[in-house]
Amino acid sequence: MAPPPLANVPLFSAEAAAFGLDLGQVLHEVLDSQRYILGPQVQAFERAFAAYVGVAHAVGVANGTDALELALRALGVGPGQRVVTVANAGFYGSTAVRAVGATPLYVDVDEATLTLSPAALRQVLATQAVGAVIVTHLYGQLADMAAIAALCQQAGVALIEDCAQAHGARRDGRCAGAWGEIGCFSFYPTKNLGALGDGGALVTDDAALAERLRSLRQYGWRAKYEVVLPDGCNSRLDELQAAVLGAKLPRLDAANAERRAIAVRYQRAFADLPLRLPASTGEDHVMHLYVVRTARRAALRAHLAAAGVATDIHYPIADHLQPLLVAEAEPPALPASEAACAEVLTLPCFPGLRDEQVQRVIDAVRGFHEGGA
Repeated sequence: MAPPPLANVPLFSAEAAAFGLDLGQVLHEVLDSQRYILGPQVQAFERAFAAYVGVAHAVGVANGTDALELALRALGVGPGQRVVTVANAGFYGSTAVRAVGATPLYVDVDEATLTLSPAALRQVLATQAVGAVIVTHLYGQLADMAAIAALCQQAGVALIEDCAQAHGARRDGRCAGAWGEIGCFSFYPTKNLGALGDGGALVTDDAALAERLRSLRQYGWRAKYEVVLPDGCNSRLDELQAAVLGAKLPRLDAANAERRAIAVRYQRAFADLPLRLPASTGEDHVMHLYVVRTARRAALRAHLAAAGVATDIHYPIADHLQPLLVAEAEPPALPASEAACAEVLTLPCFPGLRDEQVQRVIDAVRGFHEGGA
């Protein structure tokens, strides 16, 4: 009798994302405590996460986009100012910049890493007034932070790291989130460190910034019902999500290593194919997404779908070409960003992806190219 066909290969697995933990027990402990907002679980996770990143303070918030917005507000960025960001990262940074009344100033990306180009940043900082820089560690790839941080320091411009896809990425022993004034994280369920719903955090070594962020996340309060800061909001990490994140955090590095191991298999299998592969499989890339580039994206994606392999496109429309912004102003020329948006394709790569599923992805990708599709 022939063996049953393999199940479809998903892009994400909620079961695998539990890291083998009994999350039901974790949640029941919170329910039994009858503390649900900004209680001991949040405080414990904030301490543990700050220590993990290697900074003094972490501040839990409701989601990663709120984290970016609150970072800008804490740094005093607002109307009339420009914020450098990239255009190939899904409009999340742009959303935060616009929320504080500032204007995104798009800078092109490095063609190999698809992260902020230091050369392009240098040119902009030399010619334009900038309120802040947001650097996105896209797909889990740490940007060239030594160069970018040095440029921002020389220009006297605050640096915000968007680490939503880069939990645990390191270079020279330094984590994503520990290079700029503020690091911003998302704990959306599909992230390398994911909650069971929305969640986010900001990290910083600056005690005054941390205090300001804690006030801004809760109405601008200094103490209960005492409002001291404008533009405060209600953006709090809840106890249930903090408990889940705290339980998963000790297993994050092992999960990232599993992602890299899958990526290494792909790199070896695809090395001779006409695909552009991720620039690194080292500790500076946590493989939140394994993204290849191909001029034949639509055909390859259709072939993989027929083979039962899920894919996605992160991200198909560059920020500066979104209908909203095109209607407002003439878009700048960002050739590397635009080329990436036209070619990127995400393949399955997550902890718990079985060996036979990885091989199925490999066989399907190679079959497309070797079969003359």
